Amino acid sequence: MTVRKVIDCLVNVHFGERDQPDWMLKVRDDYFKGPVSLYAQVDLAELLDEMDEQGVEKAILMYSMAKPSKTALKFVEARPHRFGLAINGVDLLHPIRSLRELDALVNDLPVAYTTAGPSFWGDGQYPPTDAVYYPLYYKCAELGLPLCMNTGIPGPPIPGEVQNPIYLDRVCFRFPELRLCMIHGADPWWDIAIRLLMKYENLRLMTSAWSPKRLPESLVHFMRTRGKQKVIFGSDWPVLRMRRVVPEALALDLPEDVLDNYLYNNAHEFFFGDRAVVD
Repeated sequence: MTVRKVIDCLVNVHFGERDQPDWMLKVRDDYFKGPVSLYAQVDLAELLDEMDEQGVEKAILMYSMAKPSKTALKFVEARPHRFGLAINGVDLLHPIRSLRELDALVNDLPVAYTTAGPSFWGDGQYPPTDAVYYPLYYKCAELGLPLCMNTGIPGPPIPGEVQNPIYLDRVCFRFPELRLCMIHGADPWWDIAIRLLMKYENLRLMTSAWSPKRLPESLVHFMRTRGKQKVIFGSDWPVLRMRRVVPEALALDLPEDVLDNYLYNNAHEFFFGDRAVVD
């Protein structure tokens, strides 16, 4: 197997810090068909071994403002050149205090992006076009901080319509300065997502939580042609292990330069490049 430089843009190390709610256990058992160890405490040495084995130069660790992950902070402190953070948990209903906290975290920690999952809060009643998101959009644009939003039908038994990527059409139009990335694919709305990627320069898509060999041919064709700079790799580790998804990515029918973009260059530019801020 050829080892290439990889950035894994979505890694979970917090699962073992607390008991998981029933719906997370149901997702593990019924949707992912995963082992009990899926939510075990993560060992830094074992994670680094897997990263080194698969050529993963850097991993972005999920970190919640609502339930801060001691493990993520410990890993970042121990290996600052190997890890960044993705901040979730912004309180969109009480944004001022929450966004001040986000601002402070961005100043103090190696934050690569922040996240919002429309299906995962507010009982799935707020699509991304709702004004409740506008303070977050403005703050991210102001900071030059990328925002990643879940798209596609979610795994848990919660409402999924609000994660139709068509909602991002208006978001990209109204906030052209916002660096926006769809995460966890866009199933079953892949074609809508691809059309939006063609249309908006500031939009990207991350294939986190998707086995590369399961990606639709329409997306792989887009990566080979008009979307060489548009699609970003992520695993959703440990739900999908790097040992599984990196070899699957290497096996895709992609030219060498496109594969390098997918695994490394696009993430490096979008999440770690110079951040142009709004004046």
